[in-house]
Amino acid sequence: TDKIDARLIAMFGKILEPEVRPIASKEIRLIRDLLARKRQLNETRTQELNRQHKAPKVLAASHRRLLKLLDKEIAWVNEHLAKKVAAETEWQRTYEILSSVPGIGDGVAFTLLGELPELGTLSNRQVAALCGLAPFNRDSGQMRGKRRIKGGRAPIRTVLYMAMLCAIQHNPVMRDFYQKLVAHGKHKKVAITACMRKMITILNTMVRNNQAWQTN
Repeated sequence: TDKIDARLIAMFGKILEPEVRPIASKEIRLIRDLLARKRQLNETRTQELNRQHKAPKVLAASHRRLLKLLDKEIAWVNEHLAKKVAAETEWQRTYEILSSVPGIGDGVAFTLLGELPELGTLSNRQVAALCGLAPFNRDSGQMRGKRRIKGGRAPIRTVLYMAMLCAIQHNPVMRDFYQKLVAHGKHKKVAITACMRKMITILNTMVRNNQAWQTN
């Protein structure tokens, strides 16, 4: 079936002419590897904390030692991420733009640099879709189905969700937007998702315009 698949792919490219996307550079792949390692370490740390709560006292010291080691490894990864970003002038500038936003910390900034290098080069609709935050309809004939988000790059959605929990408390723009949605009857999770979509489009525009955050 390889020849058949090859012909179908060739026909797809010839007819639809999809946009050519460059292969991720070695530096971007390294950033992604560091981010993946950080996620693994954080997941292991959460598991260990859960085990610690249920463990007998005789194991308390063992859990503390392992948690201390995990914290050290996470700090090591964060340090290397910061060094890699600082070594590239363009990345450093993008990092400064992203981290100027209230609620956007190093974790979100590093994740966007590694997992969404297209940030600032795409339309807001495109960048929302890449993050799995653009609602798609499920209409059929005269039936209008519910709009749902799906697909996209999961690591970005995860960090944006956590960032929004902070931003709706401390970022006046996102707080007002969230409260307005809830006041109009939106479920809180739906409102947070809308905030995530608004935030990624704001960040996309900021990077495109090389402009730091301005509350007004």
